[in-house]
Amino acid sequence: MEHLVEIKNLRKHFGRLEVLNDIQFHIDKGDVITVIGSSGSGKSTLLRCINLLEIPDAGEILIHGKDILKGDIDINKHRASVGMVFQSFNLFNNMSVLKNCMIGQMTVLKRSREESQKKAEAFLEKVGMSQFAGASPAQLSGGQRQRVAIGRAIVRNPQVFLMDEPLSNLDAKLRNQMRAEIIKLRQRIDTTFIYVTHDQTEAMTLGDRIVIMKDGFIQQIGTPQEVFEHPINIFVAGFIGSPQMNLFDAKLIKTESGYQVEVQGAVMPLSKKIQSSLAAKSVPSQAVKLGIRPEHIHLEETAGTHTISSKVDVSEMMGSEIHLHVDANGKDVVLRIPTTDLAEEYRGGMGYGTEILFTFREDLIHLFDSESGA
Repeated sequence: MEHLVEIKNLRKHFGRLEVLNDIQFHIDKGDVITVIGSSGSGKSTLLRCINLLEIPDAGEILIHGKDILKGDIDINKHRASVGMVFQSFNLFNNMSVLKNCMIGQMTVLKRSREESQKKAEAFLEKVGMSQFAGASPAQLSGGQRQRVAIGRAIVRNPQVFLMDEPLSNLDAKLRNQMRAEIIKLRQRIDTTFIYVTHDQTEAMTLGDRIVIMKDGFIQQIGTPQEVFEHPINIFVAGFIGSPQMNLFDAKLIKTESGYQVEVQGAVMPLSKKIQSSLAAKSVPSQAVKLGIRPEHIHLEETAGTHTISSKVDVSEMMGSEIHLHVDANGKDVVLRIPTTDLAEEYRGGMGYGTEILFTFREDLIHLFDSESGA
């Protein structure tokens, strides 16, 4: 099967710094791929390579099976089929909103003024911006300007739509609104998106698949559910999820009846599924890193071999749930507890020093190799 976009063995250096290292993934028509990573991970450089704002040192970028890096590179022809929205709005303040949406069509696609205007007006009406057609971008709010920047790229009807952290300059409320706008937009137009962000909420809500990067390497590619429920290593486990996953030094113990894990003085049972997976690989007893998400920790009323004792340091009331930061034998642990699971006296929060017992959901424990992190 031919993919719309295919990235093969892509590499890019800036001096001695390798910012992209053997990058490989594909995108099918209509997909939304989100690329996420911290600053310096290489995610924006990847996007710039796809748009030929940077030329890779090695590898292939195939669109409809044709490597755009081979032969004489016609950069303008390539960019005519690729729409890009940057972190900064890059609008022309000396032109009206309508003309901003027309200019790329006329200069890059060589459409007539009449056709360009017709398509621009149709888009502005679709996103509720018709009344601002004659306004200067300088007169618009941040959210409105970003909507125009997105529209300017979309009216060119690109095969691939590249977005480089387009919402990072907006405040939290506007980001939420614009994220919803992009989801609606995706449903209205038949365009393929590659969306770069450092915000995991954007990555999880917008992407059909997520590409997680670190230091120029792809760590994992998967659906939002896959990377959340089955992180491939400790980095992904800690990067995806908010608050991030708790990690403990632990010991995996193999017994005649199966496996269990010893952590913070407690012995946690493991689900049949986890035990079967360990048995299939003949995993011996060994030191491991145990990961558990804050929402998968449960409070217990009575002490037992499977409970860990702790004291509350900070209690954050979040509305429908409480985030507890606790000290468990010197280890900082975060719990997310629904207020409906708490006694009436604790639904507004827990005081400093409150003693609590907790345990883990046995089917949602993650075990990682203590050396490699895998």
